Amino acid sequence: MITAQAQEKAGNLIVNGLIKAGVRTALLIDSAGNVLANCGHEQQSIDIDAISLAALAAASLAATSQIAKLIGEDDFSLLFHKGKSGNIHFGRVGEELILITIFGDDVSLGLIRCRVAELAESLEDIFEGK
Repeated sequence: MITAQAQEKAGNLIVNGLIKAGVRTALLIDSAGNVLANCGHEQQSIDIDAISLAALAAASLAATSQIAKLIGEDDFSLLFHKGKSGNIHFGRVGEELILITIFGDDVSLGLIRCRVAELAESLEDIFEGK
């Protein structure tokens, strides 16, 4: 069950683990594309349509999961796209959640991967009761 308290707790973890490390925006969504936490967007000069981003991200990871099955993998746990000045990383959190991070070239992909992995267990505990 998703409560306001769980969303606030997840938001605080994401701010402390990712936004304070230089990530511009982080979204925690479920596999249906519903936004559970939206952090860092208030500091951006660009306005991100979080609802559209969440829906497209969920669809993209679902498509990637099917591609994984076509080559004999159970799943791919992450996606990464590099742009000219911005990057986006999609990481699975448990079975049902996806953590989306948007960051610039001033933050390394390695840092993002480590921080997302560190946060995954805590976020699973909050939302999936593991």
